[in-house]
Amino acid sequence: MPAARPESAAAALPIATTPVTATVTAPAATAGPLPRTDLLLLAVSVGAISLSAPLISATAAPALAIAFWRNLMSVGVLGPYALLRHRAELRAVPRRALLLAMAAGVLLAVHFGLWMPSLRMTSVASATALVTTTPLWTIVLMRLLGVRAPRMVWLGTVTAFAGVLVLTGVDLSLSPRALAGDALALGAGLAAAGYMLLGAEVRRTVSTTAYTLVCYATTAVVLLAVCLVAGTPLSGWPAGAWWQIVLLMVTAQLLGHSLSNRVLRTLGPSVTSTAILLETPGAALIAALWLGQWPPAAAYPAVVLILLGLIVVARADRKRPADRKRPADRKRPADRKPPADRPEP
Repeated sequence: MPAARPESAAAALPIATTPVTATVTAPAATAGPLPRTDLLLLAVSVGAISLSAPLISATAAPALAIAFWRNLMSVGVLGPYALLRHRAELRAVPRRALLLAMAAGVLLAVHFGLWMPSLRMTSVASATALVTTTPLWTIVLMRLLGVRAPRMVWLGTVTAFAGVLVLTGVDLSLSPRALAGDALALGAGLAAAGYMLLGAEVRRTVSTTAYTLVCYATTAVVLLAVCLVAGTPLSGWPAGAWWQIVLLMVTAQLLGHSLSNRVLRTLGPSVTSTAILLETPGAALIAALWLGQWPPAAAYPAVVLILLGLIVVARADRKRPADRKRPADRKRPADRKPPADRPEP
């Protein structure tokens, strides 16, 4: 990959350190076509994440336990490689980057801790649709931090989310349990937005492998503490459930979240999080073929709306003038070059 640079305004956010001026715009710092390889990796990521909701719903194990084990297993897979190939980098990670990566891990734990139980309280379609409000939360958080998103980004995000609403429809179930599940899923979308923004900041200087190892390890520790406090059993279910958790770890965790982390720096959090909106039709299709939950006829125009919104956001990213940078970027010394990206697995 090319040398690291702040490809998006969110990726360049000085989180909680330096005020951002009102001239900042989101997301890309340079014009031009989006990298095809990263777009392909993003497509694989979305496909893998789409398997998550149906698989969790079908696994005979507590939701919080599934969340803990999928992260712990991911650390077990990434750990040996990271310690072998990235040991020097892990030792040299700046304190600020380390703290931000750990904060991202905490937010990821909140995301899992809210969304996975919501799948047992409301429908898979409703939970998936509400959790994919991440792009809206991302842009709101970016605006609160002083980043001004272009109008086309807002338009594309709203259009894509409108497609999600058309796909799922209005939840007619007004039971307290269903409403609580909807609230948990909505909170999970907010937590995912914070996770995306922090990850974009860390990935400016830290490789994907080092970042995901710290992030997933933190997530596993937080979820373990939650399981112990809540009295959630961490074993005692059928062997088939363990194989489903392993499949969930390989697809949604390693292929899904890890690949989205990798493309954050080049595609930016707006494109990445908006693409994840496609998880809704993807999960609906998998649920239809696997669980027999066929989507309504409104699914087809909804997919068109989601794709249209994604295209609008992507084009807005590409067309932002390259010279509209943060003042801090303009004053950077000429001899200070962005760190080169490290080889990834």
